[in-house]
Amino acid sequence: MLSNKPGVAGLERAQKANIDVACLEHQDFPERPLFDAALVETLQPYHPDLIILAGFMRILTTVFTDYYAGRMLNIHPSLLPKYPGLDTHQQVIDAGERWHGSTVHFVTEQLDGGPAIMQGRVAVMPDDSATTLAARVLTIEHRIYPKAAALYASGRLKCRNGAAWLDGERLDGPIQYAESDMPRTSGS
Repeated sequence: MLSNKPGVAGLERAQKANIDVACLEHQDFPERPLFDAALVETLQPYHPDLIILAGFMRILTTVFTDYYAGRMLNIHPSLLPKYPGLDTHQQVIDAGERWHGSTVHFVTEQLDGGPAIMQGRVAVMPDDSATTLAARVLTIEHRIYPKAAALYASGRLKCRNGAAWLDGERLDGPIQYAESDMPRTSGS
């Protein structure tokens, strides 16, 4: 588990599970490429088959994205390509969208622009605030991100030629899930 912020819950949770942890604070590096090179150096001994970004709010340079090309997933709280970047929930409300959700995608040097793999969507309710909408989107994120990671881990999902491929077939668009498609689990 690698973080750029000390004291985050993920680091504590990983330590309790006896998972190696590291923290590299990006403020300690004068330039983004130097930070990204340090990330690569820190991860190299582990030979990761897959890197899953979660709450890692840093724009990565090609120093990192090229090194781990095709082996990194990210989840973004919007139905990409709409609303890359920050404040997506409020942007969706302000635009009067009927649907919102989250997209799992391969990471490239383009911010939230890598090949989309899977999307989960939720209806925007008339009384939604950014907070209530974010909570519903988070619920669907917790369902689709493990699904996408499992597809990759099983060897069924690949990134080739700038596209996502599933079972040897190029995806024409992300696999779609709606709230109603998602099985309920205890506690959700």
